[in-house]
Amino acid sequence: MEDKNLFNTREIARFLDINEKMVYSLISEKGLPATKATGKWLFPRHLVEQWLENQTINYPKTADTLPPYHGLLILSGSNDILLDKALSLFNRLYPDQVAVFGNLGSLGGIRALRRNLCHIAASHLLQENEQEYNFGFAREELGQVPGIINFCKREQGLLVAKGNPKKITGIPDLGRPGIRIVNRPSGTGTRLLLETGLRKAGIDGSRIEGYDREVSRHFDVGVEVLSGRVDAGPGIRAVAGLLNLDFIPLRWERFDFLIQKDRFFEKGIQLFLGFLSEPAFREIANDLPGYDLSLCGKMVFPHDAA
Repeated sequence: MEDKNLFNTREIARFLDINEKMVYSLISEKGLPATKATGKWLFPRHLVEQWLENQTINYPKTADTLPPYHGLLILSGSNDILLDKALSLFNRLYPDQVAVFGNLGSLGGIRALRRNLCHIAASHLLQENEQEYNFGFAREELGQVPGIINFCKREQGLLVAKGNPKKITGIPDLGRPGIRIVNRPSGTGTRLLLETGLRKAGIDGSRIEGYDREVSRHFDVGVEVLSGRVDAGPGIRAVAGLLNLDFIPLRWERFDFLIQKDRFFEKGIQLFLGFLSEPAFREIANDLPGYDLSLCGKMVFPHDAA
């Protein structure tokens, strides 16, 4: 099979070594990434490969470990405006330390943590019960639940132009003819929230214009809406405040830091967690709409934990 970016049904069946009837079952029951924008099923190769990795249940343990802490703190995972500002402030307040961030999406951050590529993963993955965040995904990816410290609660929703000219009131309206959106990448918590809403509304996301167009940051979603190139996009309230957009609220979510238990008390990690109590950091959050720091810096546990 030639190297292609898109498979058709016959090609994906050959790629997965299954019969074509099984392909349709995988789409409906296992979430095999697929689009029907052209009237027939097509399967983006890179998303299929990500899906296959996510289905893997036995991971080989890596022999590589992060080097001892010498002032470089590595965070990866979900994009967030308050986190960006926090990292900049941390680096100013602690000039002998350097904190850096890799924007990989929530699931990408957890996988980087699994591979010992970062000290802290930032994630806001909504679980199927629509009550909890991150615990199930962490257990599946890491084989155990790490230490989980809350960074913030933040308000997620839909960004729309000032005055809401298309009269969008929620996710079901994205399925109306003529609505154009921009999306976040697969593996991000924001994309997962949107997909959950579309599924509940009975809407095939691939039929929405722009559903396959992805940008890597919440701010980029806002810029697309502000420019008029799209009518709506999933994002956080803080972006609406910064860009003077209207905001359709969907839910408040928990945005957490995940830390491997054997690294939890390392100097850089503890320094950064302590920084979350600094008045200067709290002042930054007060200047941004859509954030709640009532849990910030506190360890969180599953509701069913003893």
